[in-house]
Amino acid sequence: MLFNSLEFALFFPIVTILFFLLPHKFRWLLLLLASCFFYMFFKPIYILILILTIVIDYFAGIWIEKTVNKKHRKRLLLLSIFVNVGILVVFKYYNFLADNFNIVMDTLHTKGKIPMLNIILPIGLSFHTFQAMSYTIEVYRGNQKAEKHFGIYALYVMFYPQLVAGPIERPQNILHQFHEEKKFEINRFKSGLKLILWGLFKKVVIADRLAIAVDSIYNHPFENWSGLVVIIATVFFSIQIYCDFSGYSDIAIGTARCMGFNLMVNFNQPYFSKSISEFWSRWHISLSTWFKDYIYIPLGGNRVRPIRLYLNLLIVFIISGIWHGANITFIIWGALHGFFLIGSLILNSKYQIKINKYLNILFTFSLVCLTWIFFRANNITEAKHLFLSIFNFNQDYFLLNKADLHGLPDTYLGLPLWRFLLTLLIIPLFFILEIMKNKKDYFYSLPFYIRWIIYYFMIFSLIFFGVYKTGQFIYFQF
Repeated sequence: MLFNSLEFALFFPIVTILFFLLPHKFRWLLLLLASCFFYMFFKPIYILILILTIVIDYFAGIWIEKTVNKKHRKRLLLLSIFVNVGILVVFKYYNFLADNFNIVMDTLHTKGKIPMLNIILPIGLSFHTFQAMSYTIEVYRGNQKAEKHFGIYALYVMFYPQLVAGPIERPQNILHQFHEEKKFEINRFKSGLKLILWGLFKKVVIADRLAIAVDSIYNHPFENWSGLVVIIATVFFSIQIYCDFSGYSDIAIGTARCMGFNLMVNFNQPYFSKSISEFWSRWHISLSTWFKDYIYIPLGGNRVRPIRLYLNLLIVFIISGIWHGANITFIIWGALHGFFLIGSLILNSKYQIKINKYLNILFTFSLVCLTWIFFRANNITEAKHLFLSIFNFNQDYFLLNKADLHGLPDTYLGLPLWRFLLTLLIIPLFFILEIMKNKKDYFYSLPFYIRWIIYYFMIFSLIFFGVYKTGQFIYFQF
């Protein structure tokens, strides 16, 4: 079920009302059944995968906690991780690995090929897999008591607001909340609704409108686009993916908040970062901290020699790229971020360069945008062509169709002129609202009528300027 759908507009209030009407002892069951229904709305059969991993990890957590022998505890942890990662590999990476293996075999003129599987990646598999693994790891480390209530543990994995695209929660933050009785609080409820409104505005009005312009370029990569066209489309995509993904997170956090649950913040104005390192402390925070705690630190973190530190960083970012998708473009995307971060560490250690913070923000944003080319392109050939197109200065117009006989552009990045201008107007307006939203003291110091004008503007924009054709959130594919 999509957050930006009529079905969810009915589902959310019904579940929330029932949640507060039911006695506390039955609320976990309501949320679990609602979460099952929510997930099965996509493809019902795939809920069996969730049930399988939930059962294995539930018992693994209990056995890990009860087992005294360190070797046995470690084996139980590895068994749990093997099952979770194994399922992820089969559904997400099998065809990618098989295809590349077959290419190598063809190159070597060797007979025999690995068959491909005709399967669809379950929605949000990477997200709930990582959340499930964090539970068994934290139990193994002694940071979390094993959950004895099977239904509560199942709800930890399946809680519908963040089931398919995060935030990737740690058990310490969310498990105990399912045991606590939640009372209806009007201020919390209003805060949650405002966050849902903000998330929908980012997704439907900004992200999906920008998607039209981005797709007109990236879906036709071999047109003779000018460098300006590719640059604008890439900047548009950088804002599109941020609004799409952070919009989902805002709706998820707001939905949970309406019922009294607190989910972690997943984004913190990443495009105002002054370095790649700072960018990753602000972008998809639940994932970046997951990699830090469960991969980077176990590898030695920054408590090692410089060359090993650089290797650790590169490994983490390449794994991050692989997590995002079974395509060489994602691996390159991750590796580029790793190299940028390593390069900044080397330069800072040797030269201590001081640059104006606004120039740092612009430079960091430019580097991030360059990497988005590889993230958005369908394959490495298209990514390479689009990247080189940046340096194409042979054309000074940016249109999708070239049918106008008078030599004037009939569309701008696939949009009529008025829609293109509207899109350009929305972007600075969005950044102004984003800054105001994060400066809560300033926002709530505004007169009452100013704040409500902003709320009504967002509602008006959803109705009259929202795009409801693209539908699915970008990160659902991961």
